[in-house]
Amino acid sequence: MERTFVMVKPDGFRRGLVGEILARFERKGFRIVGLKALRISKELAERHYAEHREKPFFPGLVSFITSGPVVAMVLEGPNAIAEVRKMMGATHPKDALPGTIRGDYATTIDENVIHGSATPEDAEREIALFFRPEELL
Repeated sequence: MERTFVMVKPDGFRRGLVGEILARFERKGFRIVGLKALRISKELAERHYAEHREKPFFPGLVSFITSGPVVAMVLEGPNAIAEVRKMMGATHPKDALPGTIRGDYATTIDENVIHGSATPEDAEREIALFFRPEELL
């Protein structure tokens, strides 16, 4: 069993896509072991996107992710990281296949509905940023 971090971004929350996205993961067989809605602080956003700090798009990332509520979750299942990323689709909606979350719902690269951990190390770090151990089932 593997765990991964997933976040429905402010655009997905605003558009009422949380339930549909959760349902897709549950239908696939993933177990939700952590779930919360929150507004991300600027400090948490900067820690979450720390690897992009020196890139020109960093301020826009922080501004967007703090612009409204998000839903953070931890999913568990076999090969969760790779399988969730496959279900999410390519980062840029123009490259995301129909049937993927981004292919079906994302509008722009800046508003692409969902985030998911890319590696086991990212998953561990991101889960720890958003969840205390006692908040996970």
